Amino acid sequence: MVQQVTSGIKISVETTFEGTFYKNYKVHFAFGYKVTIENQSKDSVQLNSRYWKILDALNNTEIVEGEGVIGQKPVLKPGESHTYTSGCLLTSPFGAMEGYYNMVNFTNSKKFKVIIPTFKLSAPFAIN
Repeated sequence: MVQQVTSGIKISVETTFEGTFYKNYKVHFAFGYKVTIENQSKDSVQLNSRYWKILDALNNTEIVEGEGVIGQKPVLKPGESHTYTSGCLLTSPFGAMEGYYNMVNFTNSKKFKVIIPTFKLSAPFAIN
């Protein structure tokens, strides 16, 4: 698990290897990740959008941007947390993801970024 706190918002990420499969005559490696967003600040906040940079060992990079997370824009009061799971496909057994959430503080209406710590994706069979 990797964790990081930005502006009182703690992000924790756990990853899993889901398996391999063929798509368009190429092998793909499926990974899942579980993100917990915990509000350790004294203000209520809302997650508005996300930015992901997905990298694999073959130098492929994919950028994913969008509203909310899995169709939600969670509001977190002080002490509350929100957990969701998602996944990605790589064309190699190794990779990494990094990014940030765009959030707004309801107390002062200021927008701010919360860093998602870089986390590694690796198929267990490919590790020495």
